[in-house]
Amino acid sequence: MDHTVYLALGSNMGNRLANLKNALLNLTPQLEVKAKSPVYETPPWGYADQPPFLNQCVMAKTYLEPENLLSHLKRLETALGREPSFENGPRLIDIDILFYDDLIVNTPPLVIPHPRMHARGFVLVPLNDIAPDALHPVLGQPVGELLLDVERVNIREYKGR
Repeated sequence: MDHTVYLALGSNMGNRLANLKNALLNLTPQLEVKAKSPVYETPPWGYADQPPFLNQCVMAKTYLEPENLLSHLKRLETALGREPSFENGPRLIDIDILFYDDLIVNTPPLVIPHPRMHARGFVLVPLNDIAPDALHPVLGQPVGELLLDVERVNIREYKGR
């Protein structure tokens, strides 16, 4: 478990909280979760005509190389019930790689750090809870600074069960 990764999880279909919990439980044994943010309820992004999301970020350790990690996460999404949809559409579970150590990867199908994370409050708010000082390796700014430049209206900690 040599590599540190940060993942973003999201769900807006079915039992959203259970979907996040199931995803976390099924990350192992390939990943060992070391920290997790609170869960936030967030408005949809990109395509507005859908239910709100629950979002969460985790820090984990893994032995998987980046491409193998992506494959593992895509298999996990499918196993948990995710079906193909349109871009930014509703989904049962979504797991994205935000950071992988301080690597910069830009090869289809993988881009690390996540190419749009710096513009998304629903990613930066929970990520800031667990890694405010994590440095974006392309932009050279810590997560806490990136958070200052994004819209955070209607992003609220989720208190539901």
